[in-house]
Amino acid sequence: MILVLGGTTEGRKAVKELEEGGHPFYYSTKTGEQDISLHHGIAMAGALDEEQMYQFCRSKSIRLIIDAAHPFASLLHVTVASAAKRLGIPAIRFERVYPPHADDILWCDNYSEIPTEGISSLLATTGVQSIGRLKYLEQQGIKMHYRILRRESSIRLAHQQGATDDQLCFYDGDSDETILLRQLSPDAILLKESGESGNFPQKTASARQLGIKIIALRRPPIDAYFHVVNGEHGLRRMVERLLPDFYPLHSGLTTGTCATAAAIAATIRLLHQRQPSEVGVKLPNGETIPVTVGYGEGYAYTLKDAGDDPDVTDGLEIRANVTLVSLTSEIEISGGDGVGTFTLPGFDFPPGAPAINRIPRKMIADNLRPLLGEKGAKVTISIPDGQSIAQKTFNPRLGITGGLSIIGVSGIVKPFSEQAFIDSIRKCMQIAQASGSERVVINSGAKSERFVKKVYPQLPPQAFVEYGNYIGQTLSIAHQLGIKQVTLGIMMGKAVKLAAGELDTHSRKAVMSKKKIMEMALHAGCNKAVTTEIEAMTLARELWQIIPSKLLDAFCDEVISNCMAHCAPLLPNGRLEILLIDETGGIHPTK
Repeated sequence: MILVLGGTTEGRKAVKELEEGGHPFYYSTKTGEQDISLHHGIAMAGALDEEQMYQFCRSKSIRLIIDAAHPFASLLHVTVASAAKRLGIPAIRFERVYPPHADDILWCDNYSEIPTEGISSLLATTGVQSIGRLKYLEQQGIKMHYRILRRESSIRLAHQQGATDDQLCFYDGDSDETILLRQLSPDAILLKESGESGNFPQKTASARQLGIKIIALRRPPIDAYFHVVNGEHGLRRMVERLLPDFYPLHSGLTTGTCATAAAIAATIRLLHQRQPSEVGVKLPNGETIPVTVGYGEGYAYTLKDAGDDPDVTDGLEIRANVTLVSLTSEIEISGGDGVGTFTLPGFDFPPGAPAINRIPRKMIADNLRPLLGEKGAKVTISIPDGQSIAQKTFNPRLGITGGLSIIGVSGIVKPFSEQAFIDSIRKCMQIAQASGSERVVINSGAKSERFVKKVYPQLPPQAFVEYGNYIGQTLSIAHQLGIKQVTLGIMMGKAVKLAAGELDTHSRKAVMSKKKIMEMALHAGCNKAVTTEIEAMTLARELWQIIPSKLLDAFCDEVISNCMAHCAPLLPNGRLEILLIDETGGIHPTK
């Protein structure tokens, strides 16, 4: 069993990751007021001192504690570390992503250090618990405003600490910081170093825009006993390491993350003559994870870790060679032996470019820039045996020749057994049904969900369910549960497979049928020239440019109609709507 101390954005992320393990865990918040959906998780509320936490963990056979509480919950951090040490179990601190300390911010270690010179009015965004500690500033003639959450318990606590109604202003989640600052026009704003999930960058940017002085409290230090992570991917990998049996399948690293780690190690050796055995890689979501590296003659390398994802690249050595380039500050990224070449249009880069996708290139550049400063560098990625291994992949069919591609969007590969994922879909559908929503919206993942949520802003978060690739299974589950209204959000890549009758759109099981796409294009009124372009295309998303704009609606109708023909029979007692989503989030609905 795992105990999570949450009540924060990090707590939500921890729940999402742990729910995928399929095992029960406890999720504890101080007040119980956080709105969060739990399936395997067991909610509990109330503060625990060290002895209470110790006894609770013993009685519930807790094997790991995850501290995902607010950075300034200092007493709780100490309590967790002390209880974990007594129990002899590991503890993870789920930290936030923090921007670097800016020189124009006045940093303080505690409330008594807050500078007052030249300040006649101050907006404090440090939370309702801090009001009592700031009352002394009123005695020095400073006009105080306290921004708190708009809930009864917070308002009551503010009043108990002596705050008046005219001193209170409220945070509603999506508030524009600039609006409030303009209304109050304070001389200074007081913040906690709350990280990106605490909107610290947005608050400081708004204050700078209006010329308002910024004062910030540094976050308190964390006990060295903790295993520290600062994102959901790092959390999962740390849980996998500390409790290997919690997840049925373990995560891995993308080739992009491996290439980035090798490039970081090669750069550190080049600039500082050091050879660390592990480097931190900043992922696209901003978090940093540790990756093991090694060194050869003139290069650094990472061994590809695919986790439990069946991948022919597992165990491959991915190398990086880095050389400095004078007279430029650019970071040039190229492919060496074993890295393929794009030969067809439709990818992130034109034919002839090395098959290193946009996000891995950005990861490499973003991670090397702080190391290089203003220096320029050439990074060459190579994969021994990449050319022979590539023959076992879809790369030749996609127009990538001469080797493997360096890919990855999140930087992490999260494997799921088919049955485990389908079971997860069923649980999510049950939660959606229990939420009382009149409609369940199924979508392939985070990107499509973001777009379809704009169509149904009134629906609760639980009404949106991810189907991954299992469209047929998800609709069958909806029928079994008696769900009457289902909206299917789908992007072109999966839609053309579905239109051909592929109810599981995973690339290992289905590839797009150009014959079917050309048939739909002809029915929509396209001519032979268009079908010739379709025959030569590499990726389905190219259709948004290939289909003439005046025929695009007709083509979308054809795609949706063919998808509906295969999907509607799976929901015989319900009403199905299909939303075809374009690359910019535009919606083409069922007619």
